[in-house]
Amino acid sequence: MTIQTRAIGLMSGTSLDGIDAAWLQTDGERITQFGPSATLRFEDDFRADLRRLLDLAPTIAPDDPFLLATEERLTRDHALAIGLLGQGADVVGFHGQTILHQPENHRTWQIGDAALLARIARIPVVHDFRAADVAAGGQGAPFAPLFHAAMAECMPKPLLIVNIGGVANITWLGENGEIEACDTGPGNGPLDDLAQKYLGTPYDKDGAFAASGRVYPARLEELMSHPYFALPAPKSLDRLTFSSLIAQATANLAPADAAATLAAFSATAIAAVKLPAPPTRVLVAGGGRHNITLMRHLAQKFAAPVEPVEAAGWNGDALEAQCFAFLAVRSLRGLPLSLPGTTGVPTPMPGGVLATP
Repeated sequence: MTIQTRAIGLMSGTSLDGIDAAWLQTDGERITQFGPSATLRFEDDFRADLRRLLDLAPTIAPDDPFLLATEERLTRDHALAIGLLGQGADVVGFHGQTILHQPENHRTWQIGDAALLARIARIPVVHDFRAADVAAGGQGAPFAPLFHAAMAECMPKPLLIVNIGGVANITWLGENGEIEACDTGPGNGPLDDLAQKYLGTPYDKDGAFAASGRVYPARLEELMSHPYFALPAPKSLDRLTFSSLIAQATANLAPADAAATLAAFSATAIAAVKLPAPPTRVLVAGGGRHNITLMRHLAQKFAAPVEPVEAAGWNGDALEAQCFAFLAVRSLRGLPLSLPGTTGVPTPMPGGVLATP
């Protein structure tokens, strides 16, 4: 029997809302026990610093004092998130905060000091999950598909899992074990930026702002003309890939109409991906599942039922953190973290780097 490992996963996504932490037990292939989960919300000033880093990342030096101070604060917040769980573990999966993702340049950058985290938590830390994939020619994203496959092992297929964070991505699971995945386009990121600018809130709660406006079809068509949508999967994005086009396409729109159009854009981009076979069910994870307007658009795009992952008994708030707990154990065992069908890497690719206390 394969040894079961107790793991804590940590995830701070491109939505920049905070840190999710989750405990589980696994051998890296099957999950045998779920444990507590928690979320540590970023303070407003720190969230603003992280958002600023996204704009600075293409040119900032790795030893820039602002970057280093932000990275240390991020790491110490992750240590606090581990403490919230109140449960011991054998390993921590530390994704870090993505500030730049350019697989076309063989570059992906997640900040976070794994050595410092291991010292504070006194637990071995697996980090740098994506680098080996990108170095080998893969997209380095999305990285949840193998975890999704483990979670959905006994569920009817074809199944589509949609994750809507700052960027949206999908995992398609076939009846014969096939796994395909890609980033679909923007998720909540542009909507969050709009809400911050016009409402002074970090996101559009329940999609109410978007619901108060109307979609402009010509602007939506302009957004969908981006060359990214003509590319075959697997493919991946940086959070700011569409920024200039979105600014152009929403120019002179009332803020609520811009929000309505961007919500429709996210859903349209998700539905535009060519799948090997239509799904019999669509499960939605990530913060986007709370956006009623976005979920309504998605429901109109698919013939299959569109439901939040809670309908399948999953913990939607902990799912990504659970994923990196699972991947940390796979890393320790030398198992692949990505596949040709999920990131375009030439062969199934192990990855991750271990930092010890």
